[in-house]
Amino acid sequence: MRKKKDIRKKKDEKIKSLIKGPLIRRKKPLHYSSGYKVNKDIKKEIEKRYNILTVAISCLVLVLIGGLFFVQVVQRDYYQSELETLTQKVVEGDSAPRGRIYDRNGKLIVDNKANKVIYYQKPSGITTKEEMEVAYKLASMISLDYSGLNDYDFKVFWIKNNSKKAKEKITDEEWQQLEERKLTSDEIEELKIERVTAEDLAIYDENDKKAAYIYTLMNTGYSYEEKNIKDDGVTDEEYALVAENLSDLKGVNTKLDWQRVYPYGDVFKTILGTVSSSKSGIPAELKDYYLDKGYSLDDRVGTSYIEYQYEDILKGEKNKYQIMDDGSYKLIEEGSRGQDIVLSIDIELQKAVEEILTEEVVKTKSEANTEFYNRSFVIITDPNTGAVLAMAGKQVKEENGELKVYDYTPGILTSPVVMGSVVKGASQIVGYNTGALKIGEYRYDTCVKIAATPEKCSWKSLGRLNDINALAYSSNTYQFYTAIKVGNGNYVYNKPLSIDESAFDTYRNTFKQFGLGVKTGIDLPVESLGYVGEKRTSGYLLDFSIGQYDTYTPIQLAQYIGTIANGGKRMQPYLYLGKYEDGQVVTETEPTVLNTVDTKPEYLDRVKQGFEAVLSYGTGAGYIDMSYKPAGKTGTSQSFVDTDGDGVVDQQTISTTFVAYAPYDDPKVTFTIISPDVSREDGRSSYQSNINKRISQAISKKYFEIYQ
Repeated sequence: MRKKKDIRKKKDEKIKSLIKGPLIRRKKPLHYSSGYKVNKDIKKEIEKRYNILTVAISCLVLVLIGGLFFVQVVQRDYYQSELETLTQKVVEGDSAPRGRIYDRNGKLIVDNKANKVIYYQKPSGITTKEEMEVAYKLASMISLDYSGLNDYDFKVFWIKNNSKKAKEKITDEEWQQLEERKLTSDEIEELKIERVTAEDLAIYDENDKKAAYIYTLMNTGYSYEEKNIKDDGVTDEEYALVAENLSDLKGVNTKLDWQRVYPYGDVFKTILGTVSSSKSGIPAELKDYYLDKGYSLDDRVGTSYIEYQYEDILKGEKNKYQIMDDGSYKLIEEGSRGQDIVLSIDIELQKAVEEILTEEVVKTKSEANTEFYNRSFVIITDPNTGAVLAMAGKQVKEENGELKVYDYTPGILTSPVVMGSVVKGASQIVGYNTGALKIGEYRYDTCVKIAATPEKCSWKSLGRLNDINALAYSSNTYQFYTAIKVGNGNYVYNKPLSIDESAFDTYRNTFKQFGLGVKTGIDLPVESLGYVGEKRTSGYLLDFSIGQYDTYTPIQLAQYIGTIANGGKRMQPYLYLGKYEDGQVVTETEPTVLNTVDTKPEYLDRVKQGFEAVLSYGTGAGYIDMSYKPAGKTGTSQSFVDTDGDGVVDQQTISTTFVAYAPYDDPKVTFTIISPDVSREDGRSSYQSNINKRISQAISKKYFEIYQ
């Protein structure tokens, strides 16, 4: 009986242990009689979990199989291509030709010309003797100017050809010093070169010298670089002869390169810019800029002005090659010429302007009182868009008793000038805006005298004037009285004059709205700002009001007259019209209004009436044929030059300026003409050249011949 109780007790303990396990959640108490049922539930639970695990593993296997199928079957070609891309060695070919440049009428002004090149690239393992042989063979096949061969390189060539004789030029003592490390190998070589005599070199004839020059070219620069032996003037016969004998000219090869050509010669060439050569690659000063953009050091790139400004459009796409296992090249991506662009320039008008300007600067330099004159500028724009139709600067210099003319067009952007009375239109707007000047207000043109300073007068006594006649006859004192009021001054003849210094800010802020004293935003990489005077005394404020203090660049003055012409909108000047495809301009430049002058329309209209009077009966009469309905303003200013180059201005001169637009009732064009230092002001002579008038007459006539 006790034995049965022990057996039952063991069963109960076993059941209790199962009840406490993780597989069974007990909802109701179990009776001893349910032991077999518990075992059955455990088995079902285990089977259930096993089935879930089996299904999960099966799903994962199916996903893996599907992925492998997708990669190896469906996407096989794609991944094969990616593998080849990642493992293949790709190199780029030579720089592709650049895009061409056209003028606004579709005339080609910059093109590319195929250029035959014979070059050398040092193969691995080539010996000096083999290079000498190649140099002599090549010398017999091509004509070459070897004037660039210097004595040092010629002596090196002799040493390479006469190694035994060269060694004899070193003494036993010097050889001993080399062994004792008192001399280096480089120093020994330098001694050899120093001791090559003229008699040694006399054994060489013209062909030897040509070979020596070729050998020097072959060994200049890095060994892995291509060295152009001849890249200019290679004849068809030379090109064919070398190409046919490449097997005997180890390391030598031929190729077709390109170079920029200019159908209109030097017309506008400076602003069109330059491109680096295949020899030089990227210039050192532009290295960081271009390397950051993904270029290679040997790429040909735009280095100045238009070529530099629009490099991203003009550059070509180079051929790409895959290097095969046998060392051969396979073309994998064909390059293309760069995109063509169109400029706002009218090349025929530009050509005429440059011819007129060249003739006039020479003529003026031959006139009296022009010792310090040397340059003039012309700009022609569309005031409604800001497009530049023509821009030119010419500089004249006396060399060996002859006058020579050089292009100075960049000075339009970088050469500030004291502009004089042409800015009086902006000064008058300051007066209207501040209430210091009323429309139609009359004043007497009398000299102004501030204590301890010289009198400030107009160019002559002009009598009683209103605001229109003050512009027409270019009265200085009319503007002086306005400036005094703007500065809240109390003027008494020959007494001290105090002004509110904020008047300078008032004037400058308005001038900037016209484009004077701020960068114009023209699409070229270089533009200067001009000089801003620092002193703020009453006398300088009067000078400022007549354009005798701050300086401005010619392009700023062109923006100024354009702003007056179009009714107060300061347009951003530009040269780029757009890309050129299939004879049409695409992605055309949209004119940009930088700001609108903060003034009333009636004030600006009043200034325009004054400018019309200038050309009708004022100081600008005769500058432009009245049949074209011109309006504008003349200017004369006191300037200074440094005559002896010591950095100190020491000679006072007169500069003349002129701005105009036409027709005055619907402006289509502006003219800006500037001739700095056109005469001297020291009492020697009162003669002043009328160069601006002559230029204005000629360029306006030419413009209306083309566009009327």
